[in-house]
Amino acid sequence: MLVIGFPTGALQANCYLLATGEGEACVVVDPGQDAVEPLEKALREHRLSPVAVLLTHGHFDHSFSVAPVCDGHDIPAWIHPDDQDLLSDPLKGISAESAAFFGGKLEMREPRQVRSLDDGAELDLAGLTMTVDHTPGHTGGSVMFRAGAEEGGRLVLSGDTLFSGSIGRTDLPGGDHRSMLTSLRRKVLTLADDTVVLPGHGPTTTIGRERVSNPYLLQLGDSAPAAPHRGL
Repeated sequence: MLVIGFPTGALQANCYLLATGEGEACVVVDPGQDAVEPLEKALREHRLSPVAVLLTHGHFDHSFSVAPVCDGHDIPAWIHPDDQDLLSDPLKGISAESAAFFGGKLEMREPRQVRSLDDGAELDLAGLTMTVDHTPGHTGGSVMFRAGAEEGGRLVLSGDTLFSGSIGRTDLPGGDHRSMLTSLRRKVLTLADDTVVLPGHGPTTTIGRERVSNPYLLQLGDSAPAAPHRGL
């Protein structure tokens, strides 16, 4: 599998391209702020043709460029229905401080084609099979995408559910700490240790590494501390 990733925008949200190889169809995951130019450069460099955009959640730092990317290539965006309204009303999902930083204005719109992600769904796109895991906590509609073979080469695009050494914050509108703990127990800690984690911010990691070193997983329980303010 070919995986290309690069950070985007002021909050350095990771955008990814996944394909079976050079010169093939691909999927785009989380095209955030200022993603269009580096995305188009990567498509040309690797001779890739996008067939869909997948969104781990609706926060603007992960979805800001979804309309120009989707409409520019005539492809659909996939998002969990609980976060779809954030595509046209991004201020609904951010802190008051973040809203003030943007002067109370942050204009986005939905792409022409929007499709819903459901928990447990299998998406067959660009020659890849990806399983959707609904992981509410950071937002109500947060999801992770699993891909790869059972015998090895497994990966998960965790969005802002899991980072290297941390987890997503839950104090923003739509966030819920107890839901996050449930998602971590049921959808993260059940993954194989050799699963490579491609997070929404920061460097890659593995489930095995996080299981033994991530303080939020080690302290998992109703008394687990709230996550630090990472991202929005």
